[in-house]
Amino acid sequence: MRAPPGTRADYVHFRLHTTRWNDNDVYGHLNNVVHYLLFDSTVNTWLISNGLLDTTNSPSIGLVAETGCRYHGEMSYPQDVTAGMRVARLGTSSVRYEIGLFPGDAEKAAAEGFFVHVYVDAQSRRPCPIPDDTRAALKMLLRDA
Repeated sequence: MRAPPGTRADYVHFRLHTTRWNDNDVYGHLNNVVHYLLFDSTVNTWLISNGLLDTTNSPSIGLVAETGCRYHGEMSYPQDVTAGMRVARLGTSSVRYEIGLFPGDAEKAAAEGFFVHVYVDAQSRRPCPIPDDTRAALKMLLRDA
C-alpha cells in the first residue's frame, strides 16, 4: 500500500523556491528533473548557509549515492514551492535527506524525495567520517529529534 503524502509537520527546515517559466514541461507541469533540482538546492543551500560546505575548499564533501522521488500531485509555473527538509538517517559517513515539496500554501506534499550523501575526502574521493561540526548540525534535522 502506498504511503499517503507527508505534511509540513513532518519536516524540520523549510526553504521557499520560485518556479521559472522553463520549469514546465510540454504537459504543463513541473518537469521531473526540476523536483531533483529543488531537492539538491534545498540541501546544499542549507549546508552552505550554515558554514558546512565550501564548494572549493571543504576537505570533505558529500557525493550523492542514491536518490528517489514519489509524486503525489502536480505543480507548475508560476507557483512558489516550499521545500521541507529533514534527516532520516545519520550514519558514520552517510546521511539520508528527505525533502517534501509543497506548492503554495498546501499542507500536503505534492512530491517527496530523498537522497543519500556519502562523505568522501575531497582529494582522494575515499569515504570518510562526516565532520563533527556537520554531524552536530545534521542531528538538529533528524525527524525524531
